[in-house]
Amino acid sequence: MMACEMNDNYIIKYGKSLRCGYTTGSCAAGAAKAAAEMLISREKLGNISIDTPAGILLTLKPLDIHIEEDHVCCCIVKDAGDDPDSTDKIEIYARVSKREDSKIVIDGGEGIGIITRSGFWGKSGTAAINPIPRKMITDELLKVSNCGFNVLIYAPRGREIAKKTFNSNLGIIDGISIIGTKGIVEPMSEDALKKSVYIEIDDAYQRGIREIVLFLGNYGEKVVEKLNLQGAKVKISNFIGDMLLYSKSKGFDKITLVGHIGKLCKLSIGAFNTHSKICDVRIEAFVYYLALNNAPFDLINNVNECKTSEEALKLIIDSNYPVVINEMVAGCVDRIKRYLKDEDNECSIDVIIYSMDYGILGRKL
Repeated sequence: MMACEMNDNYIIKYGKSLRCGYTTGSCAAGAAKAAAEMLISREKLGNISIDTPAGILLTLKPLDIHIEEDHVCCCIVKDAGDDPDSTDKIEIYARVSKREDSKIVIDGGEGIGIITRSGFWGKSGTAAINPIPRKMITDELLKVSNCGFNVLIYAPRGREIAKKTFNSNLGIIDGISIIGTKGIVEPMSEDALKKSVYIEIDDAYQRGIREIVLFLGNYGEKVVEKLNLQGAKVKISNFIGDMLLYSKSKGFDKITLVGHIGKLCKLSIGAFNTHSKICDVRIEAFVYYLALNNAPFDLINNVNECKTSEEALKLIIDSNYPVVINEMVAGCVDRIKRYLKDEDNECSIDVIIYSMDYGILGRKL
């Protein structure tokens, strides 16, 4: 475990020093732990340390502390570092009280979104506090005491800031999500990110590796590890087209692309930058492939009303149209080959699509 103050934690990308930040999940865990410690000690804390899934020990400063007879409230202010983030500087509060049993019960209050569709993020009607932040909060509280705690996470400016996010597209209303798979925010400036990925691809080729696995995010990395895929592993964010072209130009014999259905459904109809601000044709992609398979109009119309790819996927699977997913995977491979102008099959292309709810959906070599 590496101990550090976050304002001293930098990464180098293409010769630039960029400061890392920490997630709303880390803020919630830090605020909850600080509140629990102060509830027991009855004394204000100057700072609190928490472990993160990234292996970095965060030292955070609790603010706006209120020590009451039966509970303690405090907040941690999010610092996104050099990453452009709509939740930067938001105050994430925790209100902690003791329970009579040994359970840790976590809920969301003001400014924390509500999940309206059950799925990977949680059950419908519950607070949008994702599984990893929930585990972080629980783990940190167990370090404080084995007694039970009630934990309420809230963000007074959450509703306002949520309007700048894509939560509504995910079926989350009335606030922000408490998220973060690593607890740490790495700067994702577009130019810096692309150049840093190019360097990783260069390095793999220079080391004699001729197979490369491109994945889009942290969860994709876990899928890659679980499948034990061969080759150099490189996270590419939404820059599918850029990184496919660059990998092909370097001369790799095989490129494997791994992505969530919500991203690669876009690729299946020709979108090579899958950022939602640039391209949001998820539902249109499902409608396209349903239409090609002469699906009933009622099913097409119902899918067209969906807000998320996972919701559309469930409808399609429940309606016995898994052929749509297989054809999406084949469509991705076909689009990639045309994009790379690889008519002679100089480079083998493998595409793997997964879902949060259904796991691996399809694979096409």
